[in-house]
Amino acid sequence: MSAASVERPRGDRPLTAEANRLMDRNPGYRVEILGGSIIVTPPPNVAHARALSRLRRPFFTAGLDGGETEVLEGVGLWLPTGSEDYAVPDLVVVDADIEDHLVENNCYDPGCFRLVLEVTSSNYQTDLRTKVAAYAEAKIPVYVIVDRRHQRLHVLTEPLGDEYASHRVHAPGELAVLPDSIGAKVTLDVDEILKAGQRTAS
Repeated sequence: MSAASVERPRGDRPLTAEANRLMDRNPGYRVEILGGSIIVTPPPNVAHARALSRLRRPFFTAGLDGGETEVLEGVGLWLPTGSEDYAVPDLVVVDADIEDHLVENNCYDPGCFRLVLEVTSSNYQTDLRTKVAAYAEAKIPVYVIVDRRHQRLHVLTEPLGDEYASHRVHAPGELAVLPDSIGAKVTLDVDEILKAGQRTAS
């Protein structure tokens, strides 16, 4: 998968309208506005989807999907980094009343998000750099990145300005323990998740 940055359209049409037009023309593609640029990412491959499927399990087992929180995919997150900026993380843990906090364009107030998680594709630099700053500025308490390219799992906590004060990098064979602030104790098996995100041999 590759992500393409689209320049701001000329004329009166806002970026949001252009992003929505691109979504209508490219079903299945993820369209986000980061730092005033439209980012278009093709649909995920099977390995990406498999990693995401494995990732959901520990959150469900911990009881985070129901009650005070929900575990969801593809939910729009309104960002404070630009007048039209928003992201669509792969997986989120949100407050159960998130629907009461719609900002606009199917995107929700960042205050409802306890955790965001991204599984990298060819656009890994966006997840490892651009979104780190954007999610920190949005004060997302926990940002998890499954870096399939470098075979690492990153857990970022304690947002401070446009960065995170704590950034732990986990290698295969390790366990990543997430902060209790997400609503329950969750431990991720790094090896299992990274293996799930690799393409299987033909």
